[in-house]
Amino acid sequence: MSVSMRQREIERQPWAGPKRKYDIVKEGTIAVVVVAILTIGLAWIFSSPDEPALTFKGWATSAPENFIVTTVAEIAGTSDSASYGPPYNAGESQAIGPISPAQWPGVTQPIDPVNDFVIIPLKSQQQPQGVMTALQQWDAATPDQQMTWATNLDTAINDPEGADGDPNKVPDGDYGPTTTLTAGLFHMATSGALDGVLPAPGQFFNTNSTKQIMFLGDGSYLDDAGTAFHLQGDLWGMMNETGNFPGQQWLMPFSFWYQLPIFNSADETGFAATLTANGDIYILSIIGVFMLLLIFVPFIPGLRSIPRWIPLHRLIWRAYYRRRTQP
Repeated sequence: MSVSMRQREIERQPWAGPKRKYDIVKEGTIAVVVVAILTIGLAWIFSSPDEPALTFKGWATSAPENFIVTTVAEIAGTSDSASYGPPYNAGESQAIGPISPAQWPGVTQPIDPVNDFVIIPLKSQQQPQGVMTALQQWDAATPDQQMTWATNLDTAINDPEGADGDPNKVPDGDYGPTTTLTAGLFHMATSGALDGVLPAPGQFFNTNSTKQIMFLGDGSYLDDAGTAFHLQGDLWGMMNETGNFPGQQWLMPFSFWYQLPIFNSADETGFAATLTANGDIYILSIIGVFMLLLIFVPFIPGLRSIPRWIPLHRLIWRAYYRRRTQP
């Protein structure tokens, strides 16, 4: 008799094991009541913090120097967003050796930091005459001239022996309209206008926060907030709500690997530096291998025999097996 025929024969046989009465209505009612009480009680005691959203106004107000330095980096093309890679631009992306899945679809959501974060927002609203003149001068210049102006300002503002990140200490130089454009965007941010313009210029509703997050991520404001709320990767932040509250526990298999020093290395070269720079794709691949092993356990010799070698199920269902062995 084949295995399938034997299986069908077993399924047709009446159940000969132990039986007991079961009131599904009673069980269901108790379950609903208990779960409801637990849900309401735990939600009241351990409810998630309702922190206000981070805004460009908050950034420009609390860390004006960092906002200005980041804006200059966006104009000069030296920010992280400018070299992020697919799907936003043609920069490098995470890879395992020669394999870089992010490169396969290419640039599907193009982001040009200088235009998307600075020029277009400035043009979306009526600006003071000085800013309007700066925009006209910028548009009339060649790309090489624009890059020269922006690079000069970016170099000057980050010079450790000069301004060292302080916009007020930048010496005079050939910066073109970049200083005026930066000041114009700063005033938009402090007034709150940038928060309403950057997400979706000309649209009332918006569900895509990519540009805001990219811009915020280029500065220290978002990173500092992540540290303050215990959301950094090396603090199990992937699993936390704001303020170190328990959150997405099912992400523990992923978050665990980010706690290992080899994925948090400060080295600039070497194997640990490679793993840190490409941590996401390496960790995702590791979890993928474990998931495949779990899925194919019934088909992998050795692994599928573990329940026979370590019969934990007999300990859990000991009462059943005790009755089963009784004469």
